[in-house]
Amino acid sequence: MIFQRAAQREFAQTAIAVFVALFAILLTTQLIRLLGKVATGATASEAVAALLGFAALNYLPVLLSLTLFVAILLSLSRVYRDSEMAIWFSSGVSLTAWMTPVLRFAFPVVLAIAVLALFLSPWALNKRAEYQQRMDHRDDVARLTPGAFNESSRGDRVFFVESAPDADGQDRINNIFINSMQHGRLGVIAAAKGHTELAENGDRFIVLSQGRRYEGNAGSAEYRVMEFDSYAIRIETAETSDLERTAKNLSTLELLQEPTNLNKGELLWRIGVPVSALVLALLAIPLSFVNPRAGRTNNLIFALLTFMIYSNLLSVSQAWVAQGRVPFAIGVWAVHVLMLIVLLLLFWRRLQVFSPWRIRRKG
Repeated sequence: MIFQRAAQREFAQTAIAVFVALFAILLTTQLIRLLGKVATGATASEAVAALLGFAALNYLPVLLSLTLFVAILLSLSRVYRDSEMAIWFSSGVSLTAWMTPVLRFAFPVVLAIAVLALFLSPWALNKRAEYQQRMDHRDDVARLTPGAFNESSRGDRVFFVESAPDADGQDRINNIFINSMQHGRLGVIAAAKGHTELAENGDRFIVLSQGRRYEGNAGSAEYRVMEFDSYAIRIETAETSDLERTAKNLSTLELLQEPTNLNKGELLWRIGVPVSALVLALLAIPLSFVNPRAGRTNNLIFALLTFMIYSNLLSVSQAWVAQGRVPFAIGVWAVHVLMLIVLLLLFWRRLQVFSPWRIRRKG
């Protein structure tokens, strides 16, 4: 039918605009968060792009679900505001007839959400954990951020350098400050220049030149001052450890193979995201009603509140299953059944108001 093709075309156009806006907000907030960690030395600057990509993949299922819901809601609200819906109703098209174009538009998006939630999102979280672990296990020189105070991997030294070794092979560093605690005595080293050296046994050293070392006890005026032409400090390498495996970064197959309460809760969330996206797409049909004579934002606020309530109910259900308070067989469908009941009630209410018989009678 004509209205079905027109509706799907408008859904697609609105969805693209909504997705671009939401995705830009997501990238901006995540980028600000990562740059804050870079400024404090908690994250390497070269890791920002990779971590930003992993974060985007992780949040895409929820982002697409919200995009689908808002796009259908805004498109149908526009039809109500321009009085096109009244024309369709008077032509014998009921409100339930809009389910066909909505489902045709929503099904590919819901399928993409399911693939993301069940496979790509946990893969991204796992790769992000592996990448972050490699960053944490870098040696002290690799952790240096020029112009910032950086703590060593063991936490017993604080480094400050004006310029760190370049990625093109230059290993010189300038204007070095090192604060360390050894055998209960505080030591401060300041040097004009330095470079890194690799010993025959594989150990790496920072060799400082033209500097001084101040050593003493905190709160005491007795300090020793030593000048040196060359001073070598061994670079500590963080000990490697196994990747911390949580329910979030386990694959869906591993969740099924290890049915603990935490894994069941995570599985409930992954299944619930695409199912909720489909239910929300249908909920947008009765929620999109707009009275042209009333305010245009009331239904949008109520619809966003519905989305938040649905999402929070899923989170609560996930937490209860993870805690063992609710069986997985009940928690996996209880929230969706509740929202389906709300959907039927809303459709029944709108059908009572906008039935073709009532419209003809009012005319």
